[in-house]
Amino acid sequence: MSLSKRTRRAAQHTRRREEVELNLIPMIDIMSVMVSFLLVYSADVEAIQTTKGVEIPQSIAEQKPRDSVVVMITKDQLFVQGEPIASMDDIRAAKTPLIDPLTAVLRRPMLWTNDTADGLAQREITVIADKSLTYDVVRKVMSTCTSEGFGHISLAVVEKDGSSGPPKS
Repeated sequence: MSLSKRTRRAAQHTRRREEVELNLIPMIDIMSVMVSFLLVYSADVEAIQTTKGVEIPQSIAEQKPRDSVVVMITKDQLFVQGEPIASMDDIRAAKTPLIDPLTAVLRRPMLWTNDTADGLAQREITVIADKSLTYDVVRKVMSTCTSEGFGHISLAVVEKDGSSGPPKS
């Protein structure tokens, strides 16, 4: 009897093994829908890295910014491309109109390779500043960027919902 039980179990096992089949067609359908969805809805979005410590002001401008060097100013720190550069206490304490550590970073050759006369005029930088900062700090950062040959300086803002024109009074 044990031999027949073994043969029956072996036969059941092979039948079960043959019945298991992985159907890839539904998975391919779902993946193609997801890819098309991501292509359609991510083509117009430009993500700029921010931190939780920065509240960006709102804007109603319709023109989207181009890729550029990102300078982020939080309540406590100054960053260039995510690298900490100087603290706000150091920036406020400095009596010079320019920020020396920012000048040193902006002179690095890794930021820009196009240093022709036209390239210098078209160098772009995006400043992300917390809306609670004083204008003096933002002005120092923008002055430093201008002194280092950045011809276009953009201030990052959040697009205001539901507005297509200037605020009405």
